[in-house]
Amino acid sequence: MEARKLLEALSVAERLKDATRHCYTRNGRHESVAEHSWMMTLMAFLIRDEFPEADMDKVIRMCIIHDLGEAFTGDIPTFEKTEENENTEEYLLYKWLKTLPEPQRIEMTSLFEEMKKRETTEAKIYKAIDSLEALIQHNISDLSTWIPMEYELNKTYADDKVAFSEYLTKLREEIRSDTLAKIAE
Repeated sequence: MEARKLLEALSVAERLKDATRHCYTRNGRHESVAEHSWMMTLMAFLIRDEFPEADMDKVIRMCIIHDLGEAFTGDIPTFEKTEENENTEEYLLYKWLKTLPEPQRIEMTSLFEEMKKRETTEAKIYKAIDSLEALIQHNISDLSTWIPMEYELNKTYADDKVAFSEYLTKLREEIRSDTLAKIAE
Protein backbone atom coordinates (compact mmCIF):
# COMPACT_ATOMS: atom_id res chain seq x y z
CA MET A 1 0.00 0.00 0.00
CA GLU A 2 1.31 3.42 -0.95
CA ALA A 3 2.49 5.39 2.10
CA ARG A 4 -0.11 8.20 1.91
CA LYS A 5 -2.99 5.72 1.48
CA LEU A 6 -1.71 3.74 4.47
CA LEU A 7 -1.63 6.87 6.63
CA GLU A 8 -5.17 7.80 5.53
CA ALA A 9 -6.48 4.32 6.35
CA LEU A 10 -4.77 4.29 9.74
CA SER A 11 -6.19 7.73 10.51
CA VAL A 12 -9.70 6.33 10.14
CA ALA A 13 -8.92 3.15 12.09
CA GLU A 14 -7.35 5.19 14.90
CA ARG A 15 -10.81 6.52 15.75
CA LEU A 16 -11.52 3.12 17.30
CA LYS A 17 -9.04 3.90 20.08
CA ASP A 18 -11.41 6.64 21.29
CA ALA A 19 -14.70 4.91 20.43
CA THR A 20 -15.82 3.47 23.74
CA ARG A 21 -17.93 0.40 24.27
CA HIS A 22 -20.52 -0.45 26.87
CA CYS A 23 -17.99 -2.72 28.65
CA TYR A 24 -15.55 -1.53 31.29
CA THR A 25 -11.98 -2.56 32.00
CA ARG A 26 -10.84 -4.08 35.28
CA ASN A 27 -9.91 -0.61 36.56
CA GLY A 28 -13.29 0.97 35.77
CA ARG A 29 -12.52 2.71 32.47
CA HIS A 30 -14.74 2.27 29.43
CA GLU A 31 -13.14 -0.21 27.04
CA SER A 32 -12.42 1.06 23.53
CA VAL A 33 -13.50 -0.69 20.36
CA ALA A 34 -9.80 -1.08 19.48
CA GLU A 35 -9.15 -2.88 22.78
CA HIS A 36 -12.05 -5.23 22.14
CA SER A 37 -10.72 -6.04 18.67
CA TRP A 38 -7.23 -6.61 20.04
CA MET A 39 -8.47 -9.01 22.71
CA MET A 40 -10.52 -10.90 20.12
CA THR A 41 -7.47 -11.18 17.88
CA LEU A 42 -5.39 -12.51 20.77
CA MET A 43 -8.13 -15.04 21.56
CA ALA A 44 -8.11 -16.25 17.94
CA PHE A 45 -4.34 -16.61 18.07
CA LEU A 46 -4.43 -18.53 21.35
CA ILE A 47 -7.13 -20.99 20.28
CA ARG A 48 -5.95 -21.59 16.72
CA ASP A 49 -4.73 -25.13 17.52
CA GLU A 50 -8.29 -26.04 18.57
CA PHE A 51 -9.43 -25.57 14.97
CA PRO A 52 -7.00 -27.39 12.66
CA GLU A 53 -9.68 -27.45 9.94
CA ALA A 54 -10.02 -23.65 9.90
CA ASP A 55 -7.91 -20.90 8.40
CA MET A 56 -7.22 -19.17 11.70
CA ASP A 57 -5.14 -16.49 10.01
CA LYS A 58 -8.35 -15.51 8.23
CA VAL A 59 -10.19 -15.51 11.57
CA ILE A 60 -7.48 -13.21 12.96
CA ARG A 61 -7.95 -10.87 9.98
CA MET A 62 -11.71 -10.89 10.61
CA CYS A 63 -11.18 -10.02 14.27
CA ILE A 64 -8.87 -7.15 13.37
CA ILE A 65 -11.29 -5.49 10.95
CA HIS A 66 -14.72 -6.53 12.21
CA ASP A 67 -15.64 -3.26 13.94
CA LEU A 68 -14.11 -0.78 11.46
CA GLY A 69 -17.61 0.50 10.68
CA GLU A 70 -17.76 1.81 14.22
CA ALA A 71 -15.05 4.31 13.29
CA PHE A 72 -17.93 6.17 11.62
CA THR A 73 -20.86 5.45 13.93
CA GLY A 74 -19.35 4.68 17.31
CA ASP A 75 -20.30 1.56 19.22
CA ILE A 76 -23.93 0.72 19.88
CA PRO A 77 -24.41 -2.17 22.32
CA THR A 78 -25.85 -5.27 20.66
CA PHE A 79 -28.98 -5.10 22.82
CA GLU A 80 -29.68 -1.54 21.56
CA LYS A 81 -28.53 -1.81 17.92
CA THR A 82 -31.34 -1.58 15.37
CA GLU A 83 -31.44 -2.69 11.76
CA GLU A 84 -31.26 0.98 10.78
CA ASN A 85 -28.06 1.36 12.87
CA GLU A 86 -26.57 -1.69 11.15
CA ASN A 87 -27.49 -0.39 7.69
CA THR A 88 -25.96 3.01 8.38
CA GLU A 89 -22.76 1.45 9.70
CA GLU A 90 -22.51 -0.86 6.69
CA TYR A 91 -23.16 1.98 4.23
CA LEU A 92 -20.43 4.18 5.75
CA LEU A 93 -17.99 1.27 5.97
CA TYR A 94 -18.45 0.28 2.33
CA LYS A 95 -18.18 3.91 1.26
CA TRP A 96 -14.80 4.05 3.05
CA LEU A 97 -13.69 0.70 1.64
CA LYS A 98 -14.05 2.19 -1.86
CA THR A 99 -11.25 4.63 -0.98
CA LEU A 100 -8.76 1.81 -0.33
CA PRO A 101 -6.38 0.47 -2.96
CA GLU A 102 -7.81 -2.46 -4.92
CA PRO A 103 -6.06 -5.36 -3.16
CA GLN A 104 -7.09 -4.23 0.34
CA ARG A 105 -10.56 -3.17 -0.82
CA ILE A 106 -11.20 -6.55 -2.42
CA GLU A 107 -9.89 -8.54 0.56
CA MET A 108 -11.73 -6.51 3.18
CA THR A 109 -14.97 -6.49 1.22
CA SER A 110 -14.75 -10.26 0.81
CA LEU A 111 -14.07 -10.73 4.53
CA PHE A 112 -16.98 -8.47 5.53
CA GLU A 113 -19.33 -10.37 3.20
CA GLU A 114 -18.18 -13.70 4.63
CA MET A 115 -18.60 -12.44 8.20
CA LYS A 116 -22.08 -11.12 7.45
CA LYS A 117 -23.27 -14.45 5.99
CA ARG A 118 -21.72 -16.52 8.81
CA GLU A 119 -21.72 -19.68 6.72
CA THR A 120 -18.04 -20.61 6.83
CA THR A 121 -16.28 -22.14 9.80
CA GLU A 122 -14.02 -19.07 9.96
CA ALA A 123 -16.96 -16.65 10.09
CA LYS A 124 -18.66 -18.71 12.78
CA ILE A 125 -15.48 -18.78 14.88
CA TYR A 126 -14.99 -15.02 14.49
CA LYS A 127 -18.60 -14.30 15.58
CA ALA A 128 -18.35 -16.63 18.56
CA ILE A 129 -15.12 -14.92 19.65
CA ASP A 130 -16.76 -11.50 19.23
CA SER A 131 -19.59 -12.49 21.55
CA LEU A 132 -17.45 -14.41 24.05
CA GLU A 133 -14.91 -11.60 24.42
CA ALA A 134 -17.69 -9.24 25.54
CA LEU A 135 -18.76 -11.76 28.19
CA ILE A 136 -15.19 -12.28 29.36
CA GLN A 137 -14.72 -8.52 29.67
CA HIS A 138 -17.92 -8.20 31.66
CA ASN A 139 -16.68 -10.88 34.03
CA ILE A 140 -13.38 -9.01 34.42
CA SER A 141 -15.07 -5.66 35.07
CA ASP A 142 -16.55 -4.65 38.40
CA LEU A 143 -20.11 -5.86 38.95
CA SER A 144 -21.16 -2.27 39.70
CA THR A 145 -20.66 -1.48 35.97
CA TRP A 146 -23.30 -4.00 34.89
CA ILE A 147 -26.77 -2.80 34.00
CA PRO A 148 -29.71 -4.84 35.38
CA MET A 149 -30.46 -6.72 32.15
CA GLU A 150 -26.89 -8.05 32.01
CA TYR A 151 -27.41 -10.29 35.00
CA GLU A 152 -29.61 -12.51 32.81
CA LEU A 153 -28.04 -11.68 29.44
CA ASN A 154 -24.58 -12.78 30.58
CA LYS A 155 -26.01 -16.20 31.47
CA THR A 156 -27.35 -16.92 27.96
CA TYR A 157 -25.66 -14.57 25.48
CA ALA A 158 -23.62 -16.30 22.75
CA ASP A 159 -25.03 -19.77 23.39
CA ASP A 160 -26.30 -19.82 19.81
CA LYS A 161 -22.97 -18.54 18.44
CA VAL A 162 -20.92 -21.37 19.97
CA ALA A 163 -23.28 -24.30 19.36
CA PHE A 164 -21.40 -25.44 16.23
CA SER A 165 -18.20 -26.13 18.19
CA GLU A 166 -17.59 -28.46 21.11
CA TYR A 167 -14.53 -26.43 22.16
CA LEU A 168 -16.35 -23.08 22.06
CA THR A 169 -19.33 -24.58 23.88
CA LYS A 170 -17.00 -25.71 26.68
CA LEU A 171 -15.39 -22.25 26.75
CA ARG A 172 -18.87 -20.70 26.99
CA GLU A 173 -19.65 -22.95 29.96
CA GLU A 174 -16.47 -21.82 31.73
CA ILE A 175 -17.41 -18.19 31.09
CA ARG A 176 -20.92 -18.85 32.41
CA SER A 177 -19.40 -20.37 35.57
CA ASP A 178 -17.36 -17.20 36.04
CA THR A 179 -20.50 -15.10 35.50
CA LEU A 180 -22.46 -17.04 38.12
CA ALA A 181 -19.59 -16.79 40.60
CA LYS A 182 -19.35 -13.05 40.00
CA ILE A 183 -23.07 -12.53 40.52
CA ALA A 184 -22.94 -14.57 43.72
CA GLU A 185 -20.14 -12.37 45.19
